[in-house]
Amino acid sequence: MSKEVESMRAADSDRQRIADRLKFALDEGRLSLHEYDERVAAAYAARTHAELRVLVHDLPRPRLRPGERPRLPTALIVLWTIWGAIAAVNVVIYVLVTLSMGELVHPWPIWLLVPGAALGAVTVGVQKIRNQNREET
Repeated sequence: MSKEVESMRAADSDRQRIADRLKFALDEGRLSLHEYDERVAAAYAARTHAELRVLVHDLPRPRLRPGERPRLPTALIVLWTIWGAIAAVNVVIYVLVTLSMGELVHPWPIWLLVPGAALGAVTVGVQKIRNQNREET
């Protein structure tokens, strides 16, 4: 982190993220209960990012457990579900219309690829940002 970021005031969400990381270290057996209590108290009392960083400098970055995948944010899961449902309904209607007319009609469901591509780009961007944030802590 740059000196400018290090001297920035920490938000409650930053303190909570460090407390969660300390809890993970406690669960793994890397910290004693006494040391965990001291560090969590210091995390909630910290004013800057530098003060928070000191609390986890000797701990390895948390990794996903084997077989565990990073979860998408709930909003993206909802958006992908809505898009999938709309796409499925449109394809079914297209097939029914094509079968009832007895000839191929313009494949209008293909236009659903445009919002799908946009949603895909947003998902990739969010995942990159989350990975960068995970690397910083």
